Amino acid sequence: QVQLVESGGGLVQAGGSLRLSCAASGNIALINTMGWYRQAPGKQRELVATITRGGQTNDADSVKGRFTISRDNAKNTVYLQMNSLKPEDTAVYYCYADVFAAWTRRIYWGPGTQVTVSS
Repeated sequence: QVQLVESGGGLVQAGGSLRLSCAASGNIALINTMGWYRQAPGKQRELVATITRGGQTNDADSVKGRFTISRDNAKNTVYLQMNSLKPEDTAVYYCYADVFAAWTRRIYWGPGTQVTVSS
């Protein structure tokens, strides 16, 4: 069993910054790709950023240049540094991890953390 725990969400003013963290724990041999999705009210869930175990990143155009994804493999943790936040960034942010256990490979999701950006 694997669990992902997200932290760092909250309320900020436009132009501000937040740093999200997501730590995976449980029966983990290694984690391949990790990343972040978000879902705003009334909108479909969208990809924000991904990062491979080797550190290759892929960012959505809407956040490119403002958000930075990173990870600490020793801690099984992925981060999302969010700068120059805009009201349209308001959403629930979900962490995911592609987890290799002893004999399985599965995608796990965190419960989500709310990010609210005010004008």
